[in-house]
Amino acid sequence: MTEHKLTVPRTARYYTLGTPSEAIQDLWIVCHGYGQLGRYFVRHFSGLDDGKSLVVAPEALSRFYLNGFSGRVGATWMTKEDRLSEIGDQANYLNLLLAEQLRLLPKEVRVTVLGFSQGGATVCRWLASGNVPAHRLVLWAASFPEDIDFEAGNSAFRELPVALVYGMQDAFITPEGLEKKQALMMQLGIRPQLYTFDGGHTIQAETLSLVHERLGRF
Repeated sequence: MTEHKLTVPRTARYYTLGTPSEAIQDLWIVCHGYGQLGRYFVRHFSGLDDGKSLVVAPEALSRFYLNGFSGRVGATWMTKEDRLSEIGDQANYLNLLLAEQLRLLPKEVRVTVLGFSQGGATVCRWLASGNVPAHRLVLWAASFPEDIDFEAGNSAFRELPVALVYGMQDAFITPEGLEKKQALMMQLGIRPQLYTFDGGHTIQAETLSLVHERLGRF
């Protein structure tokens, strides 16, 4: 048996809050977690829809039924199967999406990349894959991927302001896991600002506003 690969066009779906214009100062690219859909995830960022920000929520390319063979549908960025191809496809997808948005916005717009849960690993791999013009990174309830290429990672994350955010009741965050994640980030020269809130595995509006306000002052 011989494995073959063929690159094919795909239709990617994304959602936005705000309208591209010369008034936009901040562009947010926000990547959802495992089993979520873009149209629901983007609603968590309604507080940023102030006429000066554009929020773009790309949806992962692989969808599945959350329970059995019917009912609610979710999306996932990748599985362990053919993962290197998945990572490459994600980078191509997000690069095209970002380029399309920047084409519609002022040249001085500030780009913030946010990854929630599984989306955090996705955006880290994306940033490490090439010269992504990001100005800020927010990892929310997210694990920094251990398979980051350290040479590429050092270049991508050098001097990039990073916020690490999680809820104190998040069942997916353990002290041991957090310590391991921070140690890995330190190896890449990342000194994240840490934000916590009273809650679980979700986006919390007040903390999001706080990160938006303070992250630019790193």
